[in-house]
Amino acid sequence: MGSKENRMIGSASSARGIFIKPEPEELHAVPSSGSTRHNSNKLTPTPTVKAEPIESKPVLSDRGTTASNNIALDSQHNLSSAPDVKKFKREPELPHGQIVHESMLYELYDSADNIPYTPEAALQAGLGMVKTLKAGINKLELGSKLRKDVWLREIDNLLSQGAPTTMIAVCGATGAGKSSILNAILDDNIVPTSGMRACTAVVTEIAYHAAPTINADVSFLSEAEWRAELAVLLDDLVDEDGNLKRVTDLRSDSGVAWHKVHAVYPSIAQEQLIHLTVDQILARDKNIANVLGTTKKILAKNSTIFAQEIAKYIDSKDQKRGGKKDKNKETKKKDHGPALWPLIRQVSVRCNAQALSTGAILVDLPGVADANAARNSIAKDYMKKCNCIWILAPITRAVDDKTARDLLGEAFKLQLMMDGSYDAHTITFIASKCDDISCSEVIPALGIEDDPELEEIEGRIEQYKEETADFKKKKTTAESSMKAIDKQLKDVRAFLAEYEQHKTALENGETFTPQLTTTAHKKAQSAGKKRKNTCRGKSGSPKRHKHFGDDDDDDFEMDDIDDYLNDDIHVDDDDDEDDDEEEEGDSDGEEDTPDESEEDVTVEVLQEKINDAKEAIKVEREQLNNARKARKDAVDALGNLKKKMTKAQRDKNAFCSLKRSEFSRDVLKEDFRIGLKDLDDAAAEERNPDSFDPTHNLRNYDDIDLPVFTCSSRDYVRITGQVKGDGDPSCFSNLEDTGIPSLRQWCHKLTISSRSRAAKQFHTHLKTFANSVRVYVDGIGDVTIADRESLREKWESTPQGGEGMYGDEDEDEDMPHWHSSPDPMSVHPFQPYRGTMPRALMDARLFSMNNQSSLKVDARGEPIGVTPRLVKEFGTHVEKSVSDLQDLFRDGLEDKCRVGAANAAEGAVQHVDEFAASMHWATYRATLRRHGSWRRDLNVELVTPFTRNIASSWSTLFESDLFASLSNAITTCINKLITDVEASAAAGLKDHVHAQSSVSQEEARHALVQTMEVVKEALGKEQKEISRCLAPHVQNELTDGYNLALQERGSGSVARQKAIFHNYVDGHKHDAFDGGAEVLMGRLSTAAETIGKVLTESLRELAEKIEVSLAVLWEGTQDVPNQIRARLQIMQSVSKLLDQLDMWSKAAEKASAAS
Repeated sequence: MGSKENRMIGSASSARGIFIKPEPEELHAVPSSGSTRHNSNKLTPTPTVKAEPIESKPVLSDRGTTASNNIALDSQHNLSSAPDVKKFKREPELPHGQIVHESMLYELYDSADNIPYTPEAALQAGLGMVKTLKAGINKLELGSKLRKDVWLREIDNLLSQGAPTTMIAVCGATGAGKSSILNAILDDNIVPTSGMRACTAVVTEIAYHAAPTINADVSFLSEAEWRAELAVLLDDLVDEDGNLKRVTDLRSDSGVAWHKVHAVYPSIAQEQLIHLTVDQILARDKNIANVLGTTKKILAKNSTIFAQEIAKYIDSKDQKRGGKKDKNKETKKKDHGPALWPLIRQVSVRCNAQALSTGAILVDLPGVADANAARNSIAKDYMKKCNCIWILAPITRAVDDKTARDLLGEAFKLQLMMDGSYDAHTITFIASKCDDISCSEVIPALGIEDDPELEEIEGRIEQYKEETADFKKKKTTAESSMKAIDKQLKDVRAFLAEYEQHKTALENGETFTPQLTTTAHKKAQSAGKKRKNTCRGKSGSPKRHKHFGDDDDDDFEMDDIDDYLNDDIHVDDDDDEDDDEEEEGDSDGEEDTPDESEEDVTVEVLQEKINDAKEAIKVEREQLNNARKARKDAVDALGNLKKKMTKAQRDKNAFCSLKRSEFSRDVLKEDFRIGLKDLDDAAAEERNPDSFDPTHNLRNYDDIDLPVFTCSSRDYVRITGQVKGDGDPSCFSNLEDTGIPSLRQWCHKLTISSRSRAAKQFHTHLKTFANSVRVYVDGIGDVTIADRESLREKWESTPQGGEGMYGDEDEDEDMPHWHSSPDPMSVHPFQPYRGTMPRALMDARLFSMNNQSSLKVDARGEPIGVTPRLVKEFGTHVEKSVSDLQDLFRDGLEDKCRVGAANAAEGAVQHVDEFAASMHWATYRATLRRHGSWRRDLNVELVTPFTRNIASSWSTLFESDLFASLSNAITTCINKLITDVEASAAAGLKDHVHAQSSVSQEEARHALVQTMEVVKEALGKEQKEISRCLAPHVQNELTDGYNLALQERGSGSVARQKAIFHNYVDGHKHDAFDGGAEVLMGRLSTAAETIGKVLTESLRELAEKIEVSLAVLWEGTQDVPNQIRARLQIMQSVSKLLDQLDMWSKAAEKASAAS
């Protein structure tokens, strides 16, 4: 932009020039003299616009979080300690007009001690700083389109960075308790745990979001995928004669096939099915066809509603039993409709789980039990992407099965080694079901009989047993007394009633014939004696004693107490009511047995007997109440003892379980060390069999500490009440002992290094960019125009004024560039991860060296300037780096691949025969139908000798720094260019050039580090893809053999199938495995070329950035009033920003030291 244009800026609205459209902000000039209307003849202040929203949103990126969209991952959780975004008071008025300082989008701190540091808080504060800086830059009129493009790219890159996620693959066999463990970690019942076949057969990804709802995406197989699976399932249902197989056994191949097909198409009978083609089946139900390839979304307020919603897709309806009868025919009809669980491809769940709030993503990977090709492909893709692997196994099997040593098979270990993931930093072992304990087995097995803590627990148990026996006797005695007293009360009441009737008869002059007093005289006496004996406290019969008191065994059973407490003796309470009624009236009693004849009985005598009977009833009732109280006291004591006994037994179970867990952890860690040494020894022997020494350790195995967690999800959810109706915990009383809190904390710990690294890189990047802005705004002082122009002429890569590239004709298109990228705050938090990938790899706004018309050229037509020179030199080094990479691949792997291919070919036929002999003929035939990949993967097993031979060399090669020489060469080019710029500067510019050189070198160093990290990440992904190409290649080579074998039908077909496939493998083994070696090396060579392209684009951006940094030396700034104010304002903003970044760096150091 020329100086003439600069002078025109403030006076006329017609003035043009390169101007960056400001984004909405609240900062504007304070209107003067009460007028708010703009005067075209005066300086036009920045217009008042609506303030940009200020909010604290979480920041997530690839596999999860993008910086502006989910940074704290949860403002109520991890960001509870993070600073809230606040608006600050307006700054004092500034010179050159009344300017109000813009609102800060981050919180200012006085010292590092006041910063509640977390990586998420650091990222959130950094994002506020970027947006604040962006708002200030929007007010500047930049004289260079290249600077505008580079700065736009920097800001977009900063806003797109975010807290990285850590993807954790959860592996384990069916029944290992994965779903229960995941629910316990999530602290909610999100993952279905039973009755839902699809949830164990599909990949389930569980990630975090800040909303209180539970959201899920249920994606279904495409039509092509379902068509392919239907074809295989139909073959499983038909025998070699074309007849329907038995499908009653759901564990058989045919049973599984029928169950899936019938679930989706319940109206098709078995007999019909074998006569239908795949197309005919698909045409039977258009609703099913419409579901294929779609994704259903679920949004639920809580886990209960979520379970109801997800059940619509994953419930196996024909598995329901014992449910309530349907209330109407419509419901019955619906229950017999098609089920969708066989069609599910993947389930992605997002929930507000504290364990995931720092970026962990749990991926429940199914085993090989489900052979759906699409699902298996998804599982393999996740294994390539995952950062950590959790292996689950029940603790009762973990030690015996040597699970940690075997680690799901040799092929699995070799693949992890090639990925660089077979180490204690990547793998975690989880022993589940720790509440499944038998003390009688564990105590002698571990030899802990004399442990003082165990002895104390067992002492309490014995004490409670003795007290229980005593109170049982007391309860029995009280019940016997209650029976006897109750019987006496009934007798006395009967006599009392007769006395009262007799008395009434005498008073009325009527004749009365006593029954009890004449015929039961002696019986009444006996009853009186028994009553007296009972009152003296004699116990009941020996039989009752034996029943209630001699019932103890050595092993205490809680159910015995329950039975005893429920064995109650019911006393007729109605008698008490009768007593109350009898006491109200005047009645005769019969306590004393009559000695006299009926003729001698008078009213007075009867009245005396009535009084005696009532007194006896009163005494008996008091004794009955005492007996009842004694029984209640005994029952209460037994209840308390039962609780104490349960607690003591649980303590004993917990003690034994924790001892077993301690032992198991040591065994599993050692097994892992042994397995790793076995793998290292095998690789060493393959490399050099002549000099191999098994006693020589390739690494310090004692330092390898496999993380092992022993968990009881069942007791955890019982203690917390997460699951209702499961009763009390059976083993643990303390949440910490269940292992779940530790495992949840492990989720956070696994993410801390990547989160801290991301926060540090973000702040470093921001600091570098803010410094470059400061340097440009501050200018280089008083320098003559001639000196500037001299540098410009030699080093600027575009013609002065930039008409070809930055001319006025393009201004309107370029102005919106600052807003071309979406607001990061609006980006979905679970968008695909971009990480720190340069913008050059994501969009088309690249500096094009092909646009020669916009570049300055020399007399020969060659582009000149900083960017063309660096691009040319970088290109030379990139070409050399690609060539070196290809040489490294050939030198390090080609020979290994040839030997590995020979080893695989040599053992292929034998392995094929052993594979066929190891399984039922129906399973073998099902494996042929699936081209070798069924319950076992024959293709993977065939290439294992190949993989074994290259795994160690592969891992060593890709773990080395393959780009160190390139990085040094690029740095040398940059330093040489900067030296040349210094040398070409006029005397008046020397000091300024030297000072700016340091700034430019620091910017280049940081940008180069980022570029190298991106390239390494890209190469890592490429090598994981390539390392997995062998098995698919071999499967493709053997496809004709699989199909030929399947053509055999009829009697003896199984033997013929085995022979045909045997012969085919024998005839094609060398082509298959040698071809695999060629494919592997070819893809590695292509990967090197791909990395070269990535480097070319990234380094081109670096060249542009360096030119923009150096351009401060020849670019001037506008001295119009509005630009002076804008520069002053942004200088203050940058100064505060840099001070805050320094404080955050110190806070990070303190937090790191404290941890």
